[in-house]
Amino acid sequence: MAQVTLRNLVKKFSEEVVAVNNVNLEIEDKEFVVLVGPSGCGKTTTLRMVAGLEDISAGEIYIGDRIVNDVPPKDRNIAMVFQNYALYPHMTVYKNMAFSLKLRRTSADILGIGDLLDRKPKQLSGGQRQRVAVGRAIVRQPEVFLFDEPLSNLDAKLRVNMRAELIKLHERLDATMIYVTHDQVEAMTMGDRIVVMRNGFIQQVGPPMEVYNQPQNQFVAGFIGSPPMNFLDARLVADNGGVTVDLQGMRLPLPPQKAKGAEAYMNRNVVFGIRPEDILSTPEKKSASLAPLRATVEVLEPLGAEIILELSCQGYAFTARMDPQMRAKMHDEIEVYFDMERVHLFDPQTEQAIL
Repeated sequence: MAQVTLRNLVKKFSEEVVAVNNVNLEIEDKEFVVLVGPSGCGKTTTLRMVAGLEDISAGEIYIGDRIVNDVPPKDRNIAMVFQNYALYPHMTVYKNMAFSLKLRRTSADILGIGDLLDRKPKQLSGGQRQRVAVGRAIVRQPEVFLFDEPLSNLDAKLRVNMRAELIKLHERLDATMIYVTHDQVEAMTMGDRIVVMRNGFIQQVGPPMEVYNQPQNQFVAGFIGSPPMNFLDARLVADNGGVTVDLQGMRLPLPPQKAKGAEAYMNRNVVFGIRPEDILSTPEKKSASLAPLRATVEVLEPLGAEIILELSCQGYAFTARMDPQMRAKMHDEIEVYFDMERVHLFDPQTEQAIL
């Protein structure tokens, strides 16, 4: 396996259309890295440049210690799994995975498709077709595996199963893998590190929980997490020697450590961010960091393991994730608590994180 390095990588389709803009990234040997972002962010174009399927406008790509800018795809020692499976319809599974007999059998056993080798793609389910596509990649014994949204054509239950299979496969093969998806759940559950992209730029790189808990800007905070983080327009004001978040008259005091980091924004507008799970109904124990407020239930979505509430308070709307044992009905007024130790603040002009 090999390390993959991208240096100042640029892809221009025209002077006006820059799909990938000065991307710098080092992917370690045997690492599973996920490129994630909305449609048009440049993630698939980046993957295709690594594969050699897209010309590079500027920059360098290294696989191992070899620069591969001008190396044809077949000579890069990579294997790619596509969203649409890309199987030969006239060939059996056995022939689609064509290589040495030993490798074919080993890959088929790993993926649980050993009994399907004599079938053709039209006789397979979506999940089976995707396993064949992965098996064909395995038998190449590449230095790097590339996955381009391989699960997006599968139904929800099968996506969950295939996610688990790919995680186990990475552990078993101990391989370098680069995976592209628009699904932040896939990114969070599968990657050693995730790379969040937007408009051709990398926004943040890091382990999934680091990106989740310490987003560097408002876009990352809103894109990673489901339901997404709540964003409320606010102002920071001084109050009793501390710093308070003012939401149109509602005063939410910041804990001392948070207040210290926000002092530079005193008496300035900010964007206040809080995740749905950090809005509590009945806290286990009282704490100075819990700020109470009264809110009205606008929408209630019971999901079995949790309840999602759409709440409103003094012109603000926000989402909370609550325990399923909570008792509430539409239009009820309830007391909720913001965990101020878990809140985020963003600069409204730059969208960069303050806290």
